[in-house]
Amino acid sequence: MRRPAYVTSGRYAPPAARRDLVAVSADGARLHVEVHGDEDAPPVVLSHGWTCSTAFWAAQVRDLAEDHRVIAYDQRGHGRTPAGRWYTTGALADDLVAVLEATVAPGERAVVAGHSMGGMTIMAAAGRAGFTEHVAAALLCSTGSARLVAEALVLPVRAGRARTRITGAILGSRAPLGPVTPLGKRVLRYATMGPRATADQIEACARIVHGCPTAVRHAWSQVLAGLDLEANLAALTVPTAVIGGTADRLTPMSHARALAAALPDCAGLTELPGAGHMTPIEAPEAVTRVIRELTARLPAARRPVTAPLDTTPLDTTPKEKTP
Repeated sequence: MRRPAYVTSGRYAPPAARRDLVAVSADGARLHVEVHGDEDAPPVVLSHGWTCSTAFWAAQVRDLAEDHRVIAYDQRGHGRTPAGRWYTTGALADDLVAVLEATVAPGERAVVAGHSMGGMTIMAAAGRAGFTEHVAAALLCSTGSARLVAEALVLPVRAGRARTRITGAILGSRAPLGPVTPLGKRVLRYATMGPRATADQIEACARIVHGCPTAVRHAWSQVLAGLDLEANLAALTVPTAVIGGTADRLTPMSHARALAAALPDCAGLTELPGAGHMTPIEAPEAVTRVIRELTARLPAARRPVTAPLDTTPLDTTPKEKTP
């Protein structure tokens, strides 16, 4: 029997949602969305990264849902969202706007937090009307706006064309990850986590990453390899905090510092000593604290969502089709 693509006990086990719904994106993609906490509480929207799922935010959801309405969704092809036809930064932006419009009422504004590709999603959506209307503040967590492959430190060799080419081949590999094994966890820890990562944190990340379909992982890797969202930063005018881990090999601290310097309204840069790329799991309290600081900026008046929502079950048949 196949194990679920997440741990089922402990602080990193995803809590049950108060309700599930489907947000329909501009191209018809149907996104799995979870809502946790009180419907009248201030909203927080969580956008996960490459090869992850809503389960990645388990620690933040459990804490924030005590006094927030926490909305988490699966990026296309991840978790319980079926694989889509298009894999582009435009699709990432469309999907986030669709989630905002399905869960945040007119006149209501949310804090949006994105990890890795989720942070890139926020950058891609900046300036769009649906984003501007519904977002009061943002968090860019362990992410970058460009040159991801060239600046990655997965290979401990000098920067240059050879390192970039080999890194791209590794990150864009079509090879299936297979089941979670001790060797697989050691490789994952080296590439994505810091030296302080605990056994339960490594297990939680490995289950989630290994659960991502191979074709989806490859398709999004090609998008990230050519990413260039630097021009979008000028449109991200809401107060935006930045978090990075000092031991992050995928998006080193140089990315976080560059983002903080380029943002029109940087709400602070947090450097997490010894943390790798998986900061919401490696340093859950620190990430949650920054989100809470941002939610303090939300307007006092809040309105519940009253628009009808599509609650049709998603087709979760595995799809191994690349665009």
